[in-house]
Amino acid sequence: MLKETLRTLLSENYPLLSIMLGFALVSVTVGPFQNFDTQLEYEAASGVITWGMPYMKYYGDMINQPPLGFYIEAAFFKIFGLSFNTGVALITLFSIGCVFLVYKLGEVLYGKPTALFATALFAFTPWQIVLSRSFLIDVPCLFFSLLCLLVGIHAIRKDSEVLFMASSILFAIALLTKFFAIFVLIPLALFYIRYRQKKLNHIFTVTAYFLPALLIFFIWYDVIWGRGLLYGESHTTFTHDDFVNFNPAEFSPSYFFVGNFLLEAVGLFFLIAAALSLLVYLFRRDLFKKILPFDLMCLATSLAVIGVNTFLGAGLNLSFPYNNAVKYNYQALPFLSLLAASLTAKCALLFNSLKSKDKRSVLIFSIAIVGLALLAVALFLNMHYVNYISTSDHLVFKVDKTKSAGYSFVNSSPITESFPIALQYAGFAFALSGLIWAIRHKIAAALKIILKLLNLTSSQIGTSGPSTAQS
Repeated sequence: MLKETLRTLLSENYPLLSIMLGFALVSVTVGPFQNFDTQLEYEAASGVITWGMPYMKYYGDMINQPPLGFYIEAAFFKIFGLSFNTGVALITLFSIGCVFLVYKLGEVLYGKPTALFATALFAFTPWQIVLSRSFLIDVPCLFFSLLCLLVGIHAIRKDSEVLFMASSILFAIALLTKFFAIFVLIPLALFYIRYRQKKLNHIFTVTAYFLPALLIFFIWYDVIWGRGLLYGESHTTFTHDDFVNFNPAEFSPSYFFVGNFLLEAVGLFFLIAAALSLLVYLFRRDLFKKILPFDLMCLATSLAVIGVNTFLGAGLNLSFPYNNAVKYNYQALPFLSLLAASLTAKCALLFNSLKSKDKRSVLIFSIAIVGLALLAVALFLNMHYVNYISTSDHLVFKVDKTKSAGYSFVNSSPITESFPIALQYAGFAFALSGLIWAIRHKIAAALKIILKLLNLTSSQIGTSGPSTAQS
């Protein structure tokens, strides 16, 4: 009985476990990556151990970021020892957590097939792999943001005030890790507007949601730090260095610089598949009514994140938002992955509607199939690029193809031996085996249909031969 239960659990969860383990195997063979930002954040976390506050000894002041991430890192250092590689290991663990949360979000919104493809897309983008091996607080911030959203969605669906307040506490934690967590309010607000029920449908509940964040920020900035949230020396959202330094006069930022970055970070085929996912919806809106709210959540969040970065970098000509697209747009990556992977759910619905056999339905289904094929190609190309950057000692996520502008990393341990490369491909193959296992029944059904068509065709050819000869 126990063996059967374990076998069933393994069979049901193998696809997710294979992707997570495959991602871990690939990630640990890459990097770690370093730059000026990683060194500053390592100093801040070290400062918590030395002085109890995220001070940077070479600057004589605290880092200009919310503090919680550095306290979490300092606690990890206390247990496992203070070293840069130890800190990167913590970020890798948070990255694995992000992979799991992308799956859970996809499962709650779209179902298991879409969740699995979205998880694989998210996990094996060069963007995610590189940040998973960089000592930056962006990954912990995304982890808490996704956890906040997941708990919030369950709270709204169950009409639970307890879960709703748990989500509000997680939002406060995410925001006190990095201010980019503010973007998680977009999908949460859209889901609340569409699916709220009786207990949560009043202004007091919405107001109470923000109280933990306000309380925690007051305690940190006014009580502990003692300078206030509006202190004007580049330590808050309103006076941060990112919003006072402009691009050099010789630079003329393009409004498409985020697009240039995304081409390197996720790949062209990934972006085309996401566009086809939206195109398919426009042709068959009647068929995708249940999916529409979730597509809108993903699209609105992605556009908001990209739009803010574009406005700051190109509209206001600010240097850090322009060059640091890899960090400014990171909150959009899970939602871009879900939007592109929603083609799997749309393909299933389109296939079931093919009974009418009209040319329009066949055309739209063909477009969706092309999109799925592009996603498969994107997975392989992204893995190939990850393999390339793991052997290089330098990496730049460019925002302009004709200039050197972008966010750069130094790979402190480029791969020079064959074993780590083999381990990368083994991890990727393991993840692919999980995807294939998840759709094994559909593959078998498709093969049966193909065999029937082949048998029917051969029988028709066999019967038509003699009749032609007799005539």
